Amino acid sequence: MSELDIHRMILLAVFVAAGATFAATGLKTVPYGRHRSGGDGGFGIPERLGWVVMEAPCVFGFWWIFQQGGNKGELVPMVFLCMWMTHYVHRGIIYPLRKRVAAGKTLPLLMVVVPGFIFNSANAYLNARWISALGPAYPIAWLWSFRFLYGALLFVTGFVINRWADYKLRTLRAPGETGYRIPRGGLYDEVSCPNYMGELLQWIGFAIATWSLSGAVFAVFTAANLVPRAVSHHLWYQRQFPNYPRRRRAIIPYLL
Repeated sequence: MSELDIHRMILLAVFVAAGATFAATGLKTVPYGRHRSGGDGGFGIPERLGWVVMEAPCVFGFWWIFQQGGNKGELVPMVFLCMWMTHYVHRGIIYPLRKRVAAGKTLPLLMVVVPGFIFNSANAYLNARWISALGPAYPIAWLWSFRFLYGALLFVTGFVINRWADYKLRTLRAPGETGYRIPRGGLYDEVSCPNYMGELLQWIGFAIATWSLSGAVFAVFTAANLVPRAVSHHLWYQRQFPNYPRRRRAIIPYLL
């Protein structure tokens, strides 16, 4: 069996996992953050550590796998590498360190950290190996093709939205303050989870820019994971705050 066959098998497995994830998270809210109470979710590890461990494959694993590919020195794959790392260095290292975490707060090990680590390992392999070795030899002209320019525009737009939304949430409470507030302003006037909206836009853009099944399956999995979570957050806000704005949707303005 060739590596390309193995790559296709893992690709299919992730696609199937996307359907299972969508069904599971649609039926039961993942127990972390505002949705976790007491021992719900089982044994947990410190939240910052959990984030770093869970996202490590997409930072260090992706980088190492990319470096093993024959196309690692080509310009277009290196641009894709920069796009990927722009998101994951922040998500896997900067975000956990800057995130406000209450003392003793944990992430469920078996229900969140381990599944996240496994998926991120598979996803890092699929995308890094494709753009650096198994995929086509992207010519330099790819950088001014419609596919790349449109995909890159979506990626940058999603990145900006995601960073802005995270900043807005991080500054919502004063230092030492606990509890939740209704975020307001900008896209928060339209949807409850613009951070998820931005991340989804990023990976749709990445899939278009790379024009790859690996990127497309990642975008599908991202949607399967984030859309139900956004709906759960939206319903939580509505239950928690009787005056929650009625016009807001969960993740897609005016639609969902």
